Amino acid sequence: MKTPFYQFRLAGELKRLARENAAEEKPLSILEDAVFKAMLTSDTEDSREALRSLLSACTRREITAVEVINNELIPSYLNVKSPRLDVHVTFNDGEVADLEMQLAKPGDDLRVRAIEYTVALLAGQSRKGKPYSQTKRVYQVFFLNFELFPDSTKIPRRYFYQEEKEYDRLSDVTEIIFYEMPKLEEHVKNYLAGKTKIKTLSDDQKWCIYMRYRHEVWAASLIQELCRKEEGIMRAEKTVTKVSRSYKKFARDLAIMKNSMDRASDIYNARMEGIAEGEAKGEVKIAKKMKTAGKPISEISEFTGLSTEVIKTL
Repeated sequence: MKTPFYQFRLAGELKRLARENAAEEKPLSILEDAVFKAMLTSDTEDSREALRSLLSACTRREITAVEVINNELIPSYLNVKSPRLDVHVTFNDGEVADLEMQLAKPGDDLRVRAIEYTVALLAGQSRKGKPYSQTKRVYQVFFLNFELFPDSTKIPRRYFYQEEKEYDRLSDVTEIIFYEMPKLEEHVKNYLAGKTKIKTLSDDQKWCIYMRYRHEVWAASLIQELCRKEEGIMRAEKTVTKVSRSYKKFARDLAIMKNSMDRASDIYNARMEGIAEGEAKGEVKIAKKMKTAGKPISEISEFTGLSTEVIKTL
């Protein structure tokens, strides 16, 4: 289950996005981690149904029940890395999945990270006295906004442990899946040109197109059709719309507060300038009188605070 700390951190991430985008009035994008997580982990029926639908599409099996669990895996040893997952879930008979949104190409090796995450998910099931035969299958899914395998057009790419030449699988207990979403742009353009229909796309391709191109104005007609015809995507859209309303309200309130503070600052600065100007005029008047009375410039400067250069010009 989601912890209060997880919910607090997610809300903080959404507010950070609001602050950054408020000035330019940018819409929230599902490619952003916080929006992606909010879409799939919000405590609403729409969000739960969206998550169930997306998992079914990725795993190519019917998911009947799904539960979001702790997104920070507890390491076996203190000096071991503790991966923080985007969307960590368990479903059906105890099988586990992690869904990750990767906006930009990381500096480290994403292939190795995918393996480490998968091993961590697998190790999380290990208990004393529990036979290995009871280990449940784990899925590690990455949605990428870049090409990790540029020499291939295949979407998605699925990886298992298997023999090098005869390709028999060692076990079905792990599956790593990569979706390189930019590779779907040709499908989007063909749809918009009237060359293909939605029915030619697989369920997971539809989801990837929705997440990658929802905020793109030029792809709006395809996104609208996906939201009308695909139940899971329609539920996701309802959740994102609700998140967007909260974001827009926050951004609007932030703009109002900023304008109010700017006005208050302008008024304060004008008042201080007026006071300073009035004080300066009074000091000049006194300095003139003292100069007419024949007082030394040094004495006038000390008394009024005006520089000797200013006094000499009076």
